[in-house]
Amino acid sequence: MKKITPATLEAIASAPVNAPKNWIKVGLDTGGIAAGARYVFDALAGHIAYARHPISLLRTGSNGLSFADPVVEIECAGMPHVLYGNIHVADTKTLLDEHIIKHRILEDHVVATRDRGTKCEGDTTVILVQDTSAEQGDRTRFFQDSFIEEVRRQGLQGKVQVVRAMDMGIYKKGLVVQLLPSAVTYENVLAANISEIIMDTVKKGIVLEKLLHREPDPQVRIVMRNCGRLDPESLDDALRHGAYQGLKSALLVHGWEKTIGVMKASALRGRGGAGFPTWLKWKLTRDNVADQKYVICNGDEGDPGAFMDRSVLEGDPHTVLEGLMIAGLCTGATKGFFYIRAEYPLAVARIQLAIDQAKEAGLLGKNILGSDFEFDAEIRLGAGAFVCGEETALIASIEGKRGSPSPRPPFPSVSGLWGKPTSINNVETLAAIPAILCRGGEWYAQYGIGESRGTKVFAVTGKVNLAQLVEVPMGVTLHKIVYDICGGVSNGESIQAVQTGGPSGGVIPESLLDTPISYENLMKLGSIMGSGGMLVMDSNNSMVDVARFYLRFCVDESCGKCAPCRIGGYQMLQILERIFKGHGKADDIPKLKRICHAMQNASLCGLGQTAPNPVLSTLRYFEAEYMAFIEGGVTYARKIRKQLEGVGQKAS
Repeated sequence: MKKITPATLEAIASAPVNAPKNWIKVGLDTGGIAAGARYVFDALAGHIAYARHPISLLRTGSNGLSFADPVVEIECAGMPHVLYGNIHVADTKTLLDEHIIKHRILEDHVVATRDRGTKCEGDTTVILVQDTSAEQGDRTRFFQDSFIEEVRRQGLQGKVQVVRAMDMGIYKKGLVVQLLPSAVTYENVLAANISEIIMDTVKKGIVLEKLLHREPDPQVRIVMRNCGRLDPESLDDALRHGAYQGLKSALLVHGWEKTIGVMKASALRGRGGAGFPTWLKWKLTRDNVADQKYVICNGDEGDPGAFMDRSVLEGDPHTVLEGLMIAGLCTGATKGFFYIRAEYPLAVARIQLAIDQAKEAGLLGKNILGSDFEFDAEIRLGAGAFVCGEETALIASIEGKRGSPSPRPPFPSVSGLWGKPTSINNVETLAAIPAILCRGGEWYAQYGIGESRGTKVFAVTGKVNLAQLVEVPMGVTLHKIVYDICGGVSNGESIQAVQTGGPSGGVIPESLLDTPISYENLMKLGSIMGSGGMLVMDSNNSMVDVARFYLRFCVDESCGKCAPCRIGGYQMLQILERIFKGHGKADDIPKLKRICHAMQNASLCGLGQTAPNPVLSTLRYFEAEYMAFIEGGVTYARKIRKQLEGVGQKAS
């Protein structure tokens, strides 16, 4: 491999965009592979080789659409760009025969583009239809037949295909129609509008303003800008998508001091949970004089149900490495560590490959891009201890010691890894940095509200129709995420609460879901941003059971070093177990609150300080349920447990 120079990066940046080529991409991330994507990839490879299809088969990471795994995306001459979901091995030959040879779209698999158009230029070849308000019965097939009949009446059969979509990205808007390749999208379409759409829009290119869906996509992809787009195992592909352009700007245009200024203007705060300003963390490390400094990428994602960091590490490893290098430049560090939990083998493998490729290309080592900057990176594996997400415990683990927190001060920026100044940033923070360096701090700060700027990635799971990764600007409401992006609550149930921040977070009731998301607002509600886990709960969930689940997790994961966490957590869990079994007492509620406040004020680290959050937030908003368990006794408790068992069996 040739060494990468500033001239190389300049040539790539100024190169014209290549015309679309024939390719098929398969999402080979952990979630996709678990759903069968590896078998899909191999089956497609076999069919392509056998039939000698003139098309390239490529791998990507996750595009975030977990509900649609395995995901296959196709760019093919003579056909609109299409993303298919839930493609399995049995579908692969049909997919190739229909899409590549016959130029026809598969029914019930298309995930419509969120990049919707407002002009109808060129010939419409595909009409996607889906009834998004199907409580009284799904009318998608009825409308499809009506469109097909109108297409025939207008003499367009053989020229326009009408296809049932799997997902349109729009919900509770009646019949939604998207025309391809223009992506003009109509909502609340009635039978009376069908002939008008065919005659005016399809035949004449006239957009019907009265039906046009005007709401922009609420998602803004900065951290996940390349996930699902590039081959995570190819440095060349990463370079074509802008990798190391931010490093070039930091090294050769700004220098470390102005780079910190750009980060200050961006107002980027740590996305690992605490929300400490990134620029300030770097400056504090820079200001401490030492013969050696370190930077660490915290990839120890331990929240149940969270998979944001894993997806970014697997889908865009060179960007995270680039962010770590920029952090090293600004802090004066020459060595970086990726601390990744061993349960993420694919993320570990792809980060290691990115490190090896960068070394071979001269992007790691000495005189990087012809400058005097030197930097090297390596991986350390975590053993799955939740407490090692805390900075001092993480440092101890890298040093080969037992992963338990240490008192602060001194903070890691003063005395961190092996007693040297150390800056620790999480995966999402690092992934945003190269884009900020390329486009400017003010550009990034235009998103968000108040002191919470930029975007945030959330892993939305639980009782939600379309579990997925979402990236939204700060200030978007929880209601918009659940209903406008993730399609609402599953099985037609009503939402009861949303849990943010994982085991250290709190529950937010349905009545407060219109609160704009920010670090400050979530804290006021009794929760935290955390790393980005978001669990949706419906009316069948018991809030006492939820608090019990998260507290049991924290008790299991506590290092046991300090008494408030070790003893307080155990005491609270015993009380919650007693209440949930119907043996609670009236004085259990004030006792829980006293222990919670003692843990918050006296625990050594963030695990113990925030472990009471699920208990306090459920007491704050759902104390009536606690009292129902206490006053109803064993009879009420048995009723609730039976209800929960029934819901679990139904879900399985």
